[in-house]
Parts: sequence; structure tokens; C-alpha cells
Amino acid sequence: MSIVDHLSEVWTQLLQFVEKLVSPDWGALIGLLPTLIIVGVLGPLLTLLGLAWLYYFLRKPRVHVQIEEGPRPAPLDDSGSPVVAPGEPYCALDALIHPPGATRCERDDSPLSVICPMCGIGREAAISTCGNCGLVLKVESRVRVMRAAGPPPGGAAIA
Repeated sequence: MSIVDHLSEVWTQLLQFVEKLVSPDWGALIGLLPTLIIVGVLGPLLTLLGLAWLYYFLRKPRVHVQIEEGPRPAPLDDSGSPVVAPGEPYCALDALIHPPGATRCERDDSPLSVICPMCGIGREAAISTCGNCGLVLKVESRVRVMRAAGPPPGGAAIA
């Protein structure tokens, strides 16, 4: 085999390779279209959906529950007297605000007072109706009852 024959063979192989790039097998490429559509269209959409879900999961508002147990000291104003919000039971002797539903002070067992939210008159926390305006203010204590998820008693399909 001569050098001219060898160069001719290399040239022929190079032309066959370029021919596959210039005029490819269109039947095989058409068969790849569903795969290209899934990868090119659905892939980015699913990626954006996943990123949006991740952004929401990281930035979503979270509820911070803090249940106060027992009495807490009442805030004081400039003159040093306790400031009590209407509707909260408080002990005037100890300057403590108690949880809703309490009627007696935990420290000295004295009756608690409450300020009516409607008229601003003070009364005992054990009395549920304001003697001045008639507002019924009976606040129950914050006892949380947790129930297991499931059908109601008697079955799920009570008609």
C-alpha cells in the first residue's frame, strides 16, 4: 500500500464522518424527540417547581406557641403601679397577672380581680357578669385536649 492510497483512505473516512454530521440519520433523531421534549421542557419545569417548593418551605411563616404557666409579674408604669389589661385576672396585692380562668392567687390565696373590657370597672374574677354594664366575661382556662385522628365514635359513615 502506497502513501497515496493511505492518504486517499484517510480522506474517505474523514468525508464519511463529516457526512454524518452534515446530513444525519433523521429517522433516529425523530425517534429521540419525545426524550428531548421531556428533558428540555419538563426537566426545567420540574426543577423550577422543586425550587419554588424549597423556597416556600424555608420561608413559610411558622407559628411560635408559648403557653405561660402560672402567674407573671405585671408591667409597671412610670409611677410604679401595675398596668393590667382588661379581661386578665390579676392580684392587686402581689402585682401578678394570672392565666385566664384563675380566680384565686397562687401565692396568698386571695381572690383575683379583673377589669371589665366594656366599661373599665374592676370586679372579682369569680363573678362572671359585670355589675355595671352586664357584660358576661367568663374565660375558661387554656386546657388543650388532643385527640387521635380517626373516625367519630360509632363509625365513619353515620348518616
